[in-house]
Amino acid sequence: MSDKVLSLKNRTIKFPSLVDIPNIAAGFQCLSGSPALQNVVGSIDGCHIRIKSPGAHAQCYFNRKLFYSIQLQAVCDHQGLFIDIFTGYPGSVHDARVLRNSPLYVQGLYPPEGYCIVGDGGYPCMSRPIALVTPYREPVANMMVARFNRHHAKARSVIERAFGIMKTRWRAIFFKALEVKPAFATKVIACCTILHNVCLQNGDSMEPSEDALGSDDTGQMQPDLQCGEQIRNRLAAALSAPTHLPPALQEYDYI
Repeated sequence: MSDKVLSLKNRTIKFPSLVDIPNIAAGFQCLSGSPALQNVVGSIDGCHIRIKSPGAHAQCYFNRKLFYSIQLQAVCDHQGLFIDIFTGYPGSVHDARVLRNSPLYVQGLYPPEGYCIVGDGGYPCMSRPIALVTPYREPVANMMVARFNRHHAKARSVIERAFGIMKTRWRAIFFKALEVKPAFATKVIACCTILHNVCLQNGDSMEPSEDALGSDDTGQMQPDLQCGEQIRNRLAAALSAPTHLPPALQEYDYI
């Protein structure tokens, strides 16, 4: 049965077409509450799926939250549909390393040129090979930075909600340790992401339970790349720029 569900992966979890990109960007702009984030077309995060001790190489699966797990990396659109998944890495591996070994990063698959995805501080802020914008580190330096982080968090939170919905829908799988071998656990996780999309695409939506919404902490903050910082600084400046001139300046005699 799992193989039949997995055969649907390429049809249900796929990158949006260039025709759909503007709609997704508009959706993230709405989520963020700012037109400055009009080029965001995805939100990325990692999720630890609890498993029983696998025996062999058990220490590799023991994560920083002190339980055995398998990593699920996912990117979703503004509606919480998964558009990319990568799962199977043991829980001790940091989110940033999982990303660096994923096809998304290695092949620079998404987002398209001129757009970016958003992620938490567990990832480095970068422009290549993928454009990934993360929040400024705490404590924030000024109001511009604080404002950017607030709007960034609003856009990013959709991936946490997507994980929460998936976990709520299949509580029997995600609220106790999977009692299968890691190789099969990876298939189970992938099947759940596929079925999550199938449900949403057929109008079967639901609210995530409170206990399913807790995000995995990011662990060690990742150093930002200069090219990524430049993108973030431009977005932060645009977000804080006034949209209208005050009346006194509108009446000024410009030359």
